[in-house]
Amino acid sequence: MRVDLFDFELPNERIALRPARPRDAARMLVVPGEGDFADRSVRDLPDLLEPGDVLVFNDTRVIPAQLEGRRGEAKIGATLHKRIDLRRWQAFIRNAKRLRVGETAEFGGGVTAIAEDRLDDGSFVLFFEGEEPVEVLLERAGTMPLPPYIAGKRATDAQDREDYQTMFAREDGAVAAPTAALHFTDRLMADLKDHGIASETLTLHVGAGTFLPVKADDTDDHQMHSEWGRIEQATADRLNAARADGGRIIAVGTTSLRLLESATGEDRIIRPFAGDTDIFITPGYTFRAIDGLMTNFHLPKSTLFMLVSALMGRERMQAAYARAIASEYRFYSYGDSSLLLP
Repeated sequence: MRVDLFDFELPNERIALRPARPRDAARMLVVPGEGDFADRSVRDLPDLLEPGDVLVFNDTRVIPAQLEGRRGEAKIGATLHKRIDLRRWQAFIRNAKRLRVGETAEFGGGVTAIAEDRLDDGSFVLFFEGEEPVEVLLERAGTMPLPPYIAGKRATDAQDREDYQTMFAREDGAVAAPTAALHFTDRLMADLKDHGIASETLTLHVGAGTFLPVKADDTDDHQMHSEWGRIEQATADRLNAARADGGRIIAVGTTSLRLLESATGEDRIIRPFAGDTDIFITPGYTFRAIDGLMTNFHLPKSTLFMLVSALMGRERMQAAYARAIASEYRFYSYGDSSLLLP
């Protein structure tokens, strides 16, 4: 499909630079498969779902994966994308023409990394020197990797260390937050439980590729970056049992959705999973694992807007986004939410 079919005009002032407070006070546009849209709040979620439904969250934890440094006299920046092993990370480099394979980048605080290789997509393999765990080095030298549409408007600060992390964050490794889950609070989770709505977690370490624009003119020519994920056997068993009992599987965020779909066969059985996925969901895709999606509002011509268009229909989502823009919903990572129920 042509990528420009997924374009829309978004006023700059609709981009949220800070999250709602409290987190569950964010607005939520309810988009059913047909009929009218509804303007609700994330706090209304217990009343919008049914007993027996299951919300599936991503428990990845964002690491301070944005680094600023030098190679000699030249300034460079590094955004870690994907862990390769204990000391190596794939990274996108800003001012990459000033860094060559074999050279060392210095990121302050005694943190140095050797550029071991340059990959076909232009990213580098960085080997972090020393004996301290890389996570310790990043805590010392790194900052939270806010999306470019936020970082380009204001500096990252200490508040982002809390704001850009979900309450479910357990497993270190993401360089972007699973932002749909930023809206959840202890109070909301307790209310969901009281309404008979269950929750499960999986892990997908979100990479920096989620922010890369689609440069191809046709979706067939776009190459997704792979990300590592895991679904435990016990989690898969509980999800399958819930669906067998008539419950709906509602993914919280496109990251949870993509991993669930990667782990599910044509028989609609969710299986344990551990490994990389580069699943790219566009209109025409047949969903196997999920029955609904809670997600924030995405960028024009992005792979994520293509995903929600696959779930609900492109014209339906164009109409929903037009409604959200006209109603002054807040967009992107720190923005408001939507509940998509095909």
